[in-house]
Amino acid sequence: MNPHYKYPDSKAFEFVNQEFQRKQITPHAIAEVIYGLQHRFLPDVTVAQFEAEVINVMHKREFLNNAMVGLALDKLAEQNQLPEPLNDIIRNDVGVFGVDETISLGIAQLSGSIGITNYGYLDRTKPGIIGRLDNSDEHVDTFIDDLVGALASAVAGKMAHKYA
Repeated sequence: MNPHYKYPDSKAFEFVNQEFQRKQITPHAIAEVIYGLQHRFLPDVTVAQFEAEVINVMHKREFLNNAMVGLALDKLAEQNQLPEPLNDIIRNDVGVFGVDETISLGIAQLSGSIGITNYGYLDRTKPGIIGRLDNSDEHVDTFIDDLVGALASAVAGKMAHKYA
């Protein structure tokens, strides 16, 4: 607890945003997932409005902290920089690992139970960008698919509360 340390909000956002760009993840692609999830309940909300909220939530420290940890673990595993057997577990996205979901639940819960239930749904159905990431052969995406699903879920919940 260094009282002179200032949280690096901009650098944290830049790190997450760069990793998203490296994996070809855009706020628009996430907004499309949210639109598919929420259009039935919020028919007047546009993809552009969801996209603006994605960017807003991406700036929150609660999101950034969890996202940085997950993204760093994916990147280190991709570079074979983690100790074994952890590196192999993450590289192979072993189903019983569950740490990726646990970290992502911290993001989904930003909007309460709506975010958590939406996250469970998105984790099972894997629409849009989430499905592409879950089935990637090029990169280690153990954490990032869950992080994107959790971000979409948090925004969906936030918008549901906003328009309730």
